[in-house]
Amino acid sequence: MSNGKQDRRFMEAAIGAAEIAEENGDVPIGAVIVYENRIIARAYNQREQLADPTAHAEIVALTQAAAFLESWRLHGCTIYVTLEPCPMCAGALVLARLDRLVFGCDDPKSGACGSLYNIVEDERLNHRLQVTAGVLAEQCSEQLQSFFKQKRSQSN
Repeated sequence: MSNGKQDRRFMEAAIGAAEIAEENGDVPIGAVIVYENRIIARAYNQREQLADPTAHAEIVALTQAAAFLESWRLHGCTIYVTLEPCPMCAGALVLARLDRLVFGCDDPKSGACGSLYNIVEDERLNHRLQVTAGVLAEQCSEQLQSFFKQKRSQSN
């Protein structure tokens, strides 16, 4: 399977995880972590559900993947996430030593993988990730826009 097809397949899994976040009233962001062409972690935003500001999809997925591999070093892993990671999540990806980040849509307000900052490719840090941006970006963006449009209409 080509990298492009594989990236789309795993991003679709992340989009599916984001749907669970939305069903639970949270911002629909999903993430999966892949190791040896297999999903070893599947997570979604749970900030509202857990009342935890750190319960971003990426952080939850990192915890699951580390438990699966029995190591905090996630060498050989790729994370697929529907929205460009924030500074907290980008820093955690670097610290976890993932090989690659694939994300859907840019986050111009808090993205830390190219939009506002570029933590995951910063040469001053001890680890960098290969980054592929824009995989199923339109679908990821529409999912978020639809969620916020619905939230705004509920508050009126």
